[in-house]
Amino acid sequence: MNTMSLKVSDTLAAELAEAANRRGISKSQLVREAIRTVLREDESARTGSGLSRVADLVGAFPGPSDLSVNRKYLEGLGE
Repeated sequence: MNTMSLKVSDTLAAELAEAANRRGISKSQLVREAIRTVLREDESARTGSGLSRVADLVGAFPGPSDLSVNRKYLEGLGE
């Protein structure tokens, strides 16, 4: 396993120690888990579908429920 060192504020160090104690794991283990989580989220964002990127917006705006499939909404578009 590689060794890495980093500098953190006193506040962050205290929060890290508290969170590790609550979970019953070492600070190093907690940092490794946090890094994995961030890397997975980053990978998911890069490879996610268009829908997954805007899923929180689906249904957020009023409008017809068949907008994506009903051609009548396209009539006159671009004229």
